[in-house]
Amino acid sequence: MLYVDIPTLSDLRKLNEVRADACVSLYVPTTPVTQDVEASRIEAGNLAKQAYEQLQADGLDKRRLAALGEQLDDLLDDDEFWRFQANSLAIFATPDTIQTFRLANRLQPIIEVADRFLTKPLMRAITFANDGFVLALSENDVRLIEIFPDLPPQRVQVPNLPKDAASAVKVSLLNNRTSLRRVMGSEGQKVRLAQYARMVDAAIRPILSNRDAPLILAANEPVAAIFRSINSYPNLVPDTLTVTNDRSTEAEIAAAARPILDATYAREINEVKALFEQRASDRRATTDISDAARLATYGGIETLLVNFDEVVHGTVDEDTGAVVFGEEGPDTYGIVDEIMARALASGARVLAARKDDIPGGASLAATLRYPL
Repeated sequence: MLYVDIPTLSDLRKLNEVRADACVSLYVPTTPVTQDVEASRIEAGNLAKQAYEQLQADGLDKRRLAALGEQLDDLLDDDEFWRFQANSLAIFATPDTIQTFRLANRLQPIIEVADRFLTKPLMRAITFANDGFVLALSENDVRLIEIFPDLPPQRVQVPNLPKDAASAVKVSLLNNRTSLRRVMGSEGQKVRLAQYARMVDAAIRPILSNRDAPLILAANEPVAAIFRSINSYPNLVPDTLTVTNDRSTEAEIAAAARPILDATYAREINEVKALFEQRASDRRATTDISDAARLATYGGIETLLVNFDEVVHGTVDEDTGAVVFGEEGPDTYGIVDEIMARALASGARVLAARKDDIPGGASLAATLRYPL
């Protein structure tokens, strides 16, 4: 089983706000197979040792260094913690605090020592969490299924969810041709299906409230069109799953939904790239790190794509956004990370992507709220 702690944007913002004399960011490949996790534990220990040695060489106060070492050692010695892992582990430690996230994404080993945390790799988990919901809806059955990156899908227990359309609207047959005011024949069937769809939408609304996960509709016509016409969840994806039916298992539905989920994420990146090309003609786009840093400082970034596989070291002036590039060390940090943090703080939309998905193969690509 995969044990994940997917960070939220709120988690990311809090991490971005941390400033300390020693901030250690470690990303460690792990495995959900408990008997094989010892190798990951050893690698985490080696990375922690490197961070400790960097800070020791830089002259960090001995008491603060010892406190940091104690935080990391306690985590490394926690047998119960290491029993339950996912595909990657993110560790954020200072002499005073330590926080971890178990991630479904497979990340390369990373160590960063600075006065702030390296959080950009977390954006991949937030941008493309590889989870979502499927609403399998027909006249005769309705199921809300949650799908996960590497876990079996799970049927969600939804209070007040109708069993089927006929029982929901209290008739024996939806296409009963008996007149009931204006509700009769095919017209009556559509009216009753709309009533049924509204009941389903109302039932799942509390479950999906405050969620950003995509919702995939598995349905055939006319049910699909009717539900879309009354749906209140903003993240219902435009593609409809039509290859499953009432007899399909949750696993079969999740497997069929995965290509739609992947296409949704790809479409999101392509939409940002298309917006970048459009903005570029109006001088409202840039791939230049120095320009992006200045614009992020003054709230000028609208949308930001960042390369989550790369770290560009240096510093960014707190007030002006001026960039000074430098070598890796305790006196520098990830510049693109800092740009990302400032963009998020001003309400920009931020997505993590691979280098090939960023215009020009750059470290970042930003669309702007006003021209350069």
